[in-house]
Amino acid sequence: MEKVQNVSQSMEVLELRTYRDLQYVRSMETLMRSLDARLRAADGSLSAKSFQELKGRMTELLPLSSVLEQYKADMRTIVRLREEVRNLSGSLAAIQEEMGAYGYEDLQQRVMALEARLHACAQKLGCGKLTGVSNPITVRAMGSRFGSWMTDTMAPSADSRVWYMDGYYKGRRVLEFRTLGDFIKGQNFIQHLLPQPWAGTGHVVYNGSLFYNKYQSNVVVKYHFRSRSVLVQRSLPGAGYNNTFPYSWGGFSDMDFMVDESGLWAVYTTNQNAGNIVVSRLDPHTLEVVRSWDTGYPKRSAGEAFMICGVLYVTNSHLAGAKVYFAYFTNTSSYEYTDVPFHNQYSHISMLDYNPRERALYTWNNGHQVLYNVTLFHVISTAGGP
Repeated sequence: MEKVQNVSQSMEVLELRTYRDLQYVRSMETLMRSLDARLRAADGSLSAKSFQELKGRMTELLPLSSVLEQYKADMRTIVRLREEVRNLSGSLAAIQEEMGAYGYEDLQQRVMALEARLHACAQKLGCGKLTGVSNPITVRAMGSRFGSWMTDTMAPSADSRVWYMDGYYKGRRVLEFRTLGDFIKGQNFIQHLLPQPWAGTGHVVYNGSLFYNKYQSNVVVKYHFRSRSVLVQRSLPGAGYNNTFPYSWGGFSDMDFMVDESGLWAVYTTNQNAGNIVVSRLDPHTLEVVRSWDTGYPKRSAGEAFMICGVLYVTNSHLAGAKVYFAYFTNTSSYEYTDVPFHNQYSHISMLDYNPRERALYTWNNGHQVLYNVTLFHVISTAGGP
């Protein structure tokens, strides 16, 4: 039943992202038409300088033409995908009615087939290559220099709870705020006391559970908020811990957990990989490694990292002047060097994670909780391998 619920929640996220894409298309198309009309009307009536300024702005927008054309084509795809979602809903209802008529193995296979179809839908709509990071949006200044904060990427759109974890080692207290507004005001929260302390700041909340690294170990812990219990814990084979292979800022950041459009990931390093970053897809139910990739990038040279559409993006520093410097594509097991700057406003990032539901980067920057919006170019299939 848990997987069935996951599919239902993913449908809602898919609908939300489809709506946002359509809004983007409409706004950009209107802007381009407006500029084009002004250029035509201005022919011969403006000074050469003014005309060149308008023409320059239009030229800057020209690269967006291919993006808009792609989105226009995808609008037809969206109609088909919405029909697919309706079919999925019917299939889910049929499965629930037939629970008693199928054995567990048969039922599990049917649900896995539905998940695969839904992931294919999501990848067609949402994925692309990172081309830009917005200016920072400071949400709040709270806590110590190091920590993490996050929302649940698999929660329905009406669920805007925020989780807050101050500090980078031996902590056990997790604050759960009812909404982002409550987090900003510091009100309406409950406290969870973890049975085992955490290490680092690479935690993530996924489908109602917190995934974190148990202090002084390479153990991954899955803590369920509603039942206030550990559902499963498992060692990550060969993973370094206790500041053996941290990011450049240290802070017991040996193990970093992430969620993107295709699921749960772990980023870490082993002795066998000579200190280079390893990225592994994890089964969120068992915490077993599904597949791993050796990126070849030294982890101690990385400021932070995050996953978007199965691509690992790595920053070259945690300090001022940092940029997204390296990208590893799990679908092709290849990499490239990038040059995507972003403004490190408070000069010390100790947590950086992508939220696929909101298409935003969550950061903890020197005691400030900060958001960045991201720009993805072209709709391409970049989800991780099987």
